[in-house]
Parts: sequence; C-alpha cells; structure tokens
Amino acid sequence: MEQPSSKMRLAKYLAQTGLCSRKTATRYIREGLITIDGRLANHIDTISIIDIPDIHRSKETLLFDGKPITGIEAKQYWAFNKPVGIDSRLLPDDPNSLIHLLPAKPRLYPIGRLDKDSHGLLLLTNDGYLTQKLMHPDFGHSKVYHVSVDRAFDDTFLLLMAQGVSYRNVTTLPCLITRLSEDRFEIILTQGLNRQIRRMSQTLGFKVIDLKRVRIQTLPLGQLKKGEMRPLLNDEIAALKSEKFE
Repeated sequence: MEQPSSKMRLAKYLAQTGLCSRKTATRYIREGLITIDGRLANHIDTISIIDIPDIHRSKETLLFDGKPITGIEAKQYWAFNKPVGIDSRLLPDDPNSLIHLLPAKPRLYPIGRLDKDSHGLLLLTNDGYLTQKLMHPDFGHSKVYHVSVDRAFDDTFLLLMAQGVSYRNVTTLPCLITRLSEDRFEIILTQGLNRQIRRMSQTLGFKVIDLKRVRIQTLPLGQLKKGEMRPLLNDEIAALKSEKFE
C-alpha cells in the first residue's frame, strides 16, 4: 500500500529540516544548490511529505550541494537555565556561545535572548511557528524577572518603573512591578527591548547587579540548576501553544 503523504512548498520544507531559514532556502534554490531527484530545483516545486507518525521526510531525493538533506525533526521543547557569561546567540566561533552547551541534535534555538550578564530561563525549540508567535511584538507574551540593584529604593522608583521609562528615544510600556526586599524587585514585561531592565533602572539612577528570568508566560524556571536543561511536559507545551494565556 502506498504511504499517505501531503504537499509542502520546497523552501518551507528546507527551513523545517533545519538546513537554513526560509529566506536562505529561496536563495539556495535560486543559486542551483538544491536538486530534486537529480534535477535542479526551482522555487515553485512542492515536496511530498510522508505522513507516518514520527517520520517526516520527503518522497523525493533532495540534495544540497550534492549532500543528502535530512527529514524534518520532530518538534522539541526544552527549558534551559542560562548561566551568567553565556551569550544567547548561536555563534560557533565564540567559546562563550550558548551553542556549545546544546546537543548537536536536535537543532534547538532560543526564543528570545538573555544578555550575557543575566541568567535564568531560556525556552529552546525547533518549532518555528511557536518561535514566530512568541517573538511577534503584537503578541506581547509576558516574562518575569527578579532583579537586584546597587542600593535600596523607595516606592517612587517602583511607581516610575511601572509607568514606563523614557530613554534613547523610546518609552517602555507600563509593566507590573513588586518589591521583594529593600533592593530587589520582581518585574513583569511584555516587551523585549535590548537590555531593557538595565536601561530603565540606569535612567532612574540605579545599577542592576543581578538579573534573573524566572518565568516565560506559563513556564517557570522552577528548580532547574544553572547550565541544566529539561524537556517540557505535555501540559507545559500545550499551554505555550494555546492562543489565550492566563
């Protein structure tokens, strides 16, 4: 019996195999680096995907620069506790890059970043759709941080942080902030501006000395030790994929 299959545009398939981004896939096709069953591929080609549980590969023989292209890896979702000093960018030539702490397979990517001086929760996945959804600025997913500054602050500081702080021609969105001690606070952001908490605090005259992300949407850091990672539970994955977050 012939195996059931579905169709997918070639560039999308190449991106989902982890070979490259969809934009780069289009370029590879244009440059003649992709062949299908021995012929040069073109941008209107579609691929037949074999629909068998845990197997997602093309019926056709696909090569990139003469080398076989692997199938689509099953979607993976992991929580990782990033230590201070690790760069969230995946830079093979940087010895401090996150890429050196991740397994070679499956290829995982962080959804968003933590700056090198910060630590805590990173969400790792090869699910491009979830990544795009959570990273889109209109979605506004929440991230919770515990922050220590260089000295005690008063309630005016909390009020100004919550209202939004202006710096470098931007004004941050209102946020929720709660005192944890005389010099520590919890802050919940729905923005992802570069070094946002540090720059907000600096504008108000304080220096951040420790910044830890403890939650992304419904996903907590929990008791995960620094440098460790764990697969997400099914209910955690379902919560992240749901359209409505609580």
